[in-house]
Amino acid sequence: MSLLLAASIALVAFITSAISGVFGMSGGMILMGYLAFVLPVSAAMMMHGAIQATANGYRAVLNRTDIDWWIFGRYLIGTVFGLALLAGIAFVPSKVTMYLTLGIVPFAAAAIPKKWALDITRRGAAEFCGFVITLLNLTAGVAGPLLDVFFVRTALTRHQVVATKAVTQTAAHLVKLLYFGVLVRAASERVADADFATLLPWWVFAAALPLSMLGTTAGKKILDRMTDTNFRIWSQRITLAIGTVLLIQGIALLLGEG
Repeated sequence: MSLLLAASIALVAFITSAISGVFGMSGGMILMGYLAFVLPVSAAMMMHGAIQATANGYRAVLNRTDIDWWIFGRYLIGTVFGLALLAGIAFVPSKVTMYLTLGIVPFAAAAIPKKWALDITRRGAAEFCGFVITLLNLTAGVAGPLLDVFFVRTALTRHQVVATKAVTQTAAHLVKLLYFGVLVRAASERVADADFATLLPWWVFAAALPLSMLGTTAGKKILDRMTDTNFRIWSQRITLAIGTVLLIQGIALLLGEG
């Protein structure tokens, strides 16, 4: 890996972590789209998982007093079932599948009528959320827009939303590291898959992870100055804009393959 590519990954990690520090999502979509463009899918998933686990984990620490731990515990139950479902097949998506899924998810989430939106504080909702988010996170690499559907009708404040989403996303990305770094890799070695590439130079992580923490700190300062109303309005606008770009990229790749 060239120093220029490593530097670009570190810079994007900082910028996207700052965006996620404000809205609790969006940044992860941009990061996944960029990493999938410059790296093989499995390597992109590993890099994205490490950066996002660090950024979300640090954001959870910064906002730890606002985390709803009861929701998180129930979310983990669904996560276990989601991981168990995919672990047996060791599925690795293609770049076309990844981009198309990334692009479609924000629009699918926005299309869900508010009266159908699931309140994550209700019985069974957090468990179902953990299950669905795990499946999507291991397929597209990002599940933030859909995760937001479970929070839009809650009575939680913006700080509680960001904090609780941060700790759930930390768990989601740690699961992604386990899935692609251990389960998928082991399956690939059994079938002698020469295209499997998850190992990246350690110094790439050493450069990107601290910058993701700095970006998270910068994002929190912006979040503290926003109102709950502006937070919800701009969250959807930015996510849909990112989804449009990723969807176009996926369609371009699909047409290119044809």
